[in-house]
Amino acid sequence: MARAAAVTSSTPRPAPLGDRSEAVLSRLQLLVTRKLDGLLQGDYAGLLPGPGSEAGESREYRPGDDVRRMDWPVTARTTTPHVRRTVADRELETWLALDLSASLDFGTGQWLKREVVVAAAAAITHLTVRGGNRIGAVIGTGGGASAPARRWRGGPPPAGPGVLTRLPARSGRKEAQGLLRAVAGTAIQPGRGDLGALIEMLNRPPRRRGVAVVISDFLAPAEQWSRPMRKLRVRHDVLAIEVIDPRELELPDVGVLPVVDPESGELHEVQTADPRLRQRYADAATAQRATIAAALRGAGAAHLRLRTDRDWLLDMVRFVAAQRHARTRGTTR
Repeated sequence: MARAAAVTSSTPRPAPLGDRSEAVLSRLQLLVTRKLDGLLQGDYAGLLPGPGSEAGESREYRPGDDVRRMDWPVTARTTTPHVRRTVADRELETWLALDLSASLDFGTGQWLKREVVVAAAAAITHLTVRGGNRIGAVIGTGGGASAPARRWRGGPPPAGPGVLTRLPARSGRKEAQGLLRAVAGTAIQPGRGDLGALIEMLNRPPRRRGVAVVISDFLAPAEQWSRPMRKLRVRHDVLAIEVIDPRELELPDVGVLPVVDPESGELHEVQTADPRLRQRYADAATAQRATIAAALRGAGAAHLRLRTDRDWLLDMVRFVAAQRHARTRGTTR
């Protein structure tokens, strides 16, 4: 029910993002630079840098520390539990999995959901593309067919139905801007997407340890994507960005409301004047979001929610600040 309601809106939509991508990206770059510059300093190599992989000094164990980082030789010598600190890698490789399936072409707030996806990708790119760090992306526009890796510097990837496209990881701000232009220029296609297949593209071929960021509304059944997420977490620090529209959480009281699922084409007419129906819808949406959160938590991924009716950049700043605070206390996931 939540998916069907999430694809209908009576508000006028702005022009397709691809038609105004340069102007949108310029504005996003200004916003991101102004609010996020200087937020990450010292050993922070990216939005979700994790504990790093280079060995550092040991310190006494504190509740909440990862027991996998126990320093057993020091613990045996001192008879006091110690953990080994690790230092963040200086050259980070970040991969984005961007869900641009048909359910993302919707929004009743200030933004369309797909615009929030592109904006989040721009913010992450800004936070990670420095000091020789590389960033790449895989993009899903619906269906399950795959496209081979290709160069993306000259423009957006081919937009066909059922295309999963890989944009190779490269370093440098110029290359990162080319990646964002390719993402913004990707056309959303009708048909159901396969979020699990999209995430699986980050697992194959195996890559050096880095950061993986999955940006989606996660409306696909959790059993479709939860296992690939768990596999991804084995090797990488994983951040899941969930994009939500308020109409996916509750229905307005506007009488008969036609709703269409763009991924299946199914049309329904819903009598929103019925308070019991609105309550059932809200309860089902709450249960759905709880299932998504539980699946992401079970996969060990950090979870950030961005809404189309809120300041997504402020939410991202708060998330980064919370990650910094958790890391200094030794409790980063």
